[in-house]
Amino acid sequence: MNIAIIGTGYVGLTSGVCFSEMGIDVWCIDVDSTKVERLKRGQTTIYEPGLQEMLRRNAEAGRLHFTADIAEGIANAEVIFIAVGTPSAKDGGVDLSYVVSAAEQIGNTITHNAVVATKSTVPVGTSKRVAAIIEERIKARGEKIEIDVVSNPEFLKEGAAIKDFMSPDRVVVGVESERAKRVMARLYKPFMFISDRLMFMDIASAELTKYASNAMLATRISFMNEIANLCDRVGANIDMVRKGMGTDERIGSKFLYAGCGYGGSCFPKDVRALAATAHSLGLNMEVIEAVERVNNRQKSIIVTKLHEALGELKDRRIALWGLSFKPETDDMREAPSRVVIDALLAEGVKVVAYDPEAMEACRGIYGGDIAWGEDMYDTATDADAVVLITEWKQFRMPSWRVLRRIMRGNAIIDGRNIYDRAEVEEQGFVYKAIGK
Repeated sequence: MNIAIIGTGYVGLTSGVCFSEMGIDVWCIDVDSTKVERLKRGQTTIYEPGLQEMLRRNAEAGRLHFTADIAEGIANAEVIFIAVGTPSAKDGGVDLSYVVSAAEQIGNTITHNAVVATKSTVPVGTSKRVAAIIEERIKARGEKIEIDVVSNPEFLKEGAAIKDFMSPDRVVVGVESERAKRVMARLYKPFMFISDRLMFMDIASAELTKYASNAMLATRISFMNEIANLCDRVGANIDMVRKGMGTDERIGSKFLYAGCGYGGSCFPKDVRALAATAHSLGLNMEVIEAVERVNNRQKSIIVTKLHEALGELKDRRIALWGLSFKPETDDMREAPSRVVIDALLAEGVKVVAYDPEAMEACRGIYGGDIAWGEDMYDTATDADAVVLITEWKQFRMPSWRVLRRIMRGNAIIDGRNIYDRAEVEEQGFVYKAIGK
């Protein structure tokens, strides 16, 4: 089977590499020729564990190709995926300009019957818009080509995307024709040998499923952060509350962890987009809007904890452990660390930061405004406080004795609640967590 994927960002590249791993012939297309050349050399343009090795293996096997020429890329494709970026618009909605451009290019160049699948996260109605654009462009050329447009949203977690794609908990496809349904069933058959998790539905439901899923997960996080803040006021422990809640089968234990807020490319954007879609239809989604407000406020909790521990922050030296919005990624999009850094710089703090993967991305944002550590201990040297923002594995069991020796101060701000209070305080530290 031959497929094409327009867009080699996080979703497009991961999808293309994983499809090729199953023996499918994949053409990945991107307008950025520099990025295409880098991919041809076997160099990934994003950090995702295991992705580069898989890319090189399938490229060498002749199953994975990269091109900046859309006509070349889609020439023999039975399925053409649109996996371009859908950034937030100024009104909180979705900027669909890249999706529209991809649809126009397909309509201008396609020469055979095919299925076009929107994998980008798009508002309800976008797939029908894509179909209309392609049909209009084909008609303008005087051609008679049958194109079926389907919705096939992605559910990939950064840091675990390969596992999620190769062993999905569900594959959602919105279709309107039996032909498209047969093609998509054949494409995903290799991923369904253990159990059939392929779910067909109408296109509008498929488009909305992605937003509803991410909004629910974001809601759980914001809810737990509000409970954690209440725990701080009443003297309760959010870890105990979480365990007590999580054993209820109706609730479950996942996404009940309090912290300094969520970030990344999906949750913030999708929550805003869902609310904006509702507004455009005359609806107010009060819960969803509150989720975003709570999360934006929660990203500042680190600075509040620093004030509790140190008082005045001007001229203090603060060490940050972790910059990416979550472990196992270098993604800095809407990361809580950015809110923390901006606030600390505004207060005249000397910020020193370290992250195992996101240093380059963060340097591109802050340059020389902050200092950069060589490792976690170098970053903590002479610091008045160490702040854990991203719970990378290497930060989980620090040597408290070493930290006590090299730090100037003694404050530990645990933004992800991973440390044991008694253990930290036994070493002479002032320990501040969230809801503990």
